[in-house]
Amino acid sequence: MKKGEKSTVETTVKDASASKKTFKNTEASGAKKNVKDIKFWGNGDAFKLISKAHSENEGWMKSTKAMQVGRKGCVVQVTTQQGNNVAEAVVWIPGVSIQEDRDVEGNVVSRTLI
Repeated sequence: MKKGEKSTVETTVKDASASKKTFKNTEASGAKKNVKDIKFWGNGDAFKLISKAHSENEGWMKSTKAMQVGRKGCVVQVTTQQGNNVAEAVVWIPGVSIQEDRDVEGNVVSRTLI
């Protein structure tokens, strides 16, 4: 690299920090409305949101998502994001399932691992 040139990594990080992130999405259908250039391959809702907290003003987000694997258990993913820093953990929990709570109109209002 020549003196004064930026590396690809530096350019990518700078570009990522310049973009505004959408933290309020909870399902693929909402993400399609809020993120105009989103693309899915496969089931965009394979992982179900269990819980989420975020602040767009402070630029942070924490979420827990789970993917049911038949009747055998769930893969659980925990994500913490602060600005452009992201940390994730994934674990297999045998014998649990996702319980959905619905309102009177049938909309999912919360999920719990049981």
